[in-house]
Amino acid sequence: MAPYESDDSTRADEAEDVRAGRRKATRYVVPVTVVGLAAATIGLVPALADSGDPDLPKITAQQLIEKIAKSDVQQLSGTVKISTDLGLPDLGGLESGFLSGAAQGSGGDGSSADPSAKLMELASGTHTLRVAADGEDKQKLSLLDKAAEYSIIRNGADVWAYDSASNEAYHAKDAASGEKSDKARPDDVPATPKEMADEALKAVDDTTSVAVDGTAQVAGRDAYKLVIKPKQSGSTVGAITIAVDAKTGLPLKFTLTPAKGGAAVVDAGFTQVTFAKPSASTFDFTPPKGTKVTQDGDGAKVPEHSGKPGSGKDLGAGLDGLKTVGKGWSTIVRLDDGGGSGLPTGSDSSGNSDVSGFLNSLGDHVSGSFGSGTVFSTRLVNALITDDGKVYAGAVTKDALVKAANAGK
Repeated sequence: MAPYESDDSTRADEAEDVRAGRRKATRYVVPVTVVGLAAATIGLVPALADSGDPDLPKITAQQLIEKIAKSDVQQLSGTVKISTDLGLPDLGGLESGFLSGAAQGSGGDGSSADPSAKLMELASGTHTLRVAADGEDKQKLSLLDKAAEYSIIRNGADVWAYDSASNEAYHAKDAASGEKSDKARPDDVPATPKEMADEALKAVDDTTSVAVDGTAQVAGRDAYKLVIKPKQSGSTVGAITIAVDAKTGLPLKFTLTPAKGGAAVVDAGFTQVTFAKPSASTFDFTPPKGTKVTQDGDGAKVPEHSGKPGSGKDLGAGLDGLKTVGKGWSTIVRLDDGGGSGLPTGSDSSGNSDVSGFLNSLGDHVSGSFGSGTVFSTRLVNALITDDGKVYAGAVTKDALVKAANAGK
């Protein structure tokens, strides 16, 4: 098969067109722990499908991006498989608890059916989702887990979440209905190839190489492969590959591979999909008898946000001293807590030597003109916490973090 055009040689006006209309998003949220950082990155990354190599008309990267942007699939049903390997440290089975705890700390209401906690499970392991949509007001996403099922259903102004394992339900009103709720949207955590592709395409700018690299077959459909790579050095991202349905422009599969190689960090794609109108009953939900129902706002107060997660508008909410260093794929987020203290480095009157030893064992000690600190790493996100309480984090190498800290930026 003949090679497809790449924007490594794309004319300047085409590159400008790629960037036009796409806001540059600050891609990384900085919680206190690397576990939280890694969980937040799931909206940024994906992986590519099996073979098939259908013979399709040639298309440029510019044309394929435009095809994705113009895609207007309103009705579909399908099954999505997501595998995530962020390389988080072994926490003795407590990993999912840390992820859920991070979500609870950011506004969770304490219900096992609360989407802000439940969907964080997608940040680790392999999961199967069933998805259905009939326009913007009728959507359903179900997370299948052995004999249990967790579902989020939007039907008009009502959004329900139901956890069959605990027989708990969560109910909220869509913000568009006039009742403010940050959790009334099932897409708060990107979980489908299209949502992931939308986030990845926000990164397309002059720091990015975009190319069409052949074709594939995904869920029985012919697709083009769009490959997005950082041009800059220092990023931990190797490449993002998006399989785009040749007919509809819908992203069908989505992959992120790390710069160091090896298995994909995230591989999310349809294994089955149809574009027929789902049955109206798909979006009906009535809590089963005996279900514990939590209404939005019954628990912890939901913090105000000025934009969707990942939009960049809410990145600094509640985080004083937040700054960004660099641009594009080499962006580093710096957070100064103002407290002047970092991780505990030894025993004290509180007897925290065991805690400090555990934390230190998870990271690498580094030093420089900034002083000293500890770098905590996943396969995608690294974070440097200095002894004086500053945090530098991003999808960049350890050396890039140390360089930023030495520069004092």
